[in-house]
Amino acid sequence: MQTLKPFLLIALLLLVVSCNVSPKPIAYGNDGCHFCKMTIVDKVHAAEIVTKKGKVYKFDATECMIYFMKEFNTSEIALYLSNNFTEPEALIDATQATFLISKNIPSPMGAFLSAFKNKADAEKAQTKNGGTQYTWNELLTHLNR
Repeated sequence: MQTLKPFLLIALLLLVVSCNVSPKPIAYGNDGCHFCKMTIVDKVHAAEIVTKKGKVYKFDATECMIYFMKEFNTSEIALYLSNNFTEPEALIDATQATFLISKNIPSPMGAFLSAFKNKADAEKAQTKNGGTQYTWNELLTHLNR
């Protein structure tokens, strides 16, 4: 029994680590989009889904994440994350973000969609570039028409 304890401890540790529900850094230029298979290079439009079991799906654009959701059991998703337009590489909670669709701000898949951590930044970008603002739920409705 004494020799079994280290193995049980290691197995328990692996179980705890493998089920870690948290974002993973995107390796820009190396990671591929789970939906469209393009290499993720744009540091202001990438997105990520983390499941309740800790599996991470990475996307080159928020629109790819949304289109992927049509093929996925969304009850398994713990986190929806999008890059914050005003802070490249920073992932934010997409369900709390303000989104802007502006023809003057291209995104990798052509939806002209950008995410902002706060509404004030989205309003500032909208004033400068035009476009329409959306909440997460409004965006899902708009893109799933």
